[in-house]
Amino acid sequence: MSNPSETRQTQTQRFGLLWPDLNDGLSYNDVVRSSDSESTLIEFYSSKYKNSAPLQGWLQRIENGQIRVDGTVVTDPKTILRVGSELVYHRLPWREPDAPCLLEVLYEDGDMIALNKPSGLQVLPGGLFQQRTVLTQLQWQASKKQEPHPVPVHRLGRGTSGILLCAKTKLAKTRLAAYFANGTSYIEGNRKTNMEMCGTRKITKIYRALVLIKQPIGMVQYPGVAKGLYVASSSGKPALSKVDVLERNMQGNNTLVEIQSGRPHQIRIHLAFIGHPLLGDPLYVGGGQPMCFDPEFVDGSFAQDGGYQRPTNPVPGDCGYFLHAHQLMLSHPTTNEVIKITAPLPSILQTQDEAKEISIN
Repeated sequence: MSNPSETRQTQTQRFGLLWPDLNDGLSYNDVVRSSDSESTLIEFYSSKYKNSAPLQGWLQRIENGQIRVDGTVVTDPKTILRVGSELVYHRLPWREPDAPCLLEVLYEDGDMIALNKPSGLQVLPGGLFQQRTVLTQLQWQASKKQEPHPVPVHRLGRGTSGILLCAKTKLAKTRLAAYFANGTSYIEGNRKTNMEMCGTRKITKIYRALVLIKQPIGMVQYPGVAKGLYVASSSGKPALSKVDVLERNMQGNNTLVEIQSGRPHQIRIHLAFIGHPLLGDPLYVGGGQPMCFDPEFVDGSFAQDGGYQRPTNPVPGDCGYFLHAHQLMLSHPTTNEVIKITAPLPSILQTQDEAKEISIN
């Protein structure tokens, strides 16, 4: 096999539409099952979706006329539900927090597209961000071309910038997702020509970070994070990060590092665990634990739409740290060609030599 082919854009390609002031709101559909038969409307929603709003919040939503039963708006919370009834809760439109909208294309062929995601842009819908996401911009771009939209096959944290890989076909999606799920699958072909990919992986991600191991990562319940928060945990799944120091800034009391890793928030957790959290990380501190952690605390206050207020404690999507998915090397999902993709480094994550070279060029 030949050496990895590094992609180069002859001309920078960018796309992205400005976000509207308000999103379209959301509709959530349910069908009443036999186990919920004879329950009242308020019992159904306050028990099934208690992570969305407290009891008083659901009462407000019902009385506002935001719920339909079999196509009819119902405002009586004591309405008895019947098996098979179709329920629709409409979440009112809201202004999502500010987020960038422009995406740079780093690589594209008939099977996949690699984007340079800016810090501050969420990949998939979740929480307060239901429209201002990479996925929405991909959908809008594809609709202009009247073709199916690409789908991200992995995630980057909202505050993380750099390479995001998206599949354009079902086959590419299946294979790329498998690459990310199985970080130890072997690259086919001559091992010697694949040394840059560590000789062992179908896909390798290299990050650049500014920081102020081998440790399992697990999940704990955390206020404001419905599915739980990843933390350093002896009972978690094994996770290995390889960290190389590139440059130390003694005056600024920070270090520039390069990291290989894979699991959600792994870099942030592992560096915090060894006492070197990402510079500006609002969530993880020494030991790989969240800065403010009280699993028993529940804030019962709710916002204008009846849902819980935004958590006062830091959550995983908060930005402020410097982490960039700088390089990605993979075996192409259909041709098996080894491809290397590079996302340009933000100036703050460049070594002094790299900065000098860029200024000369």
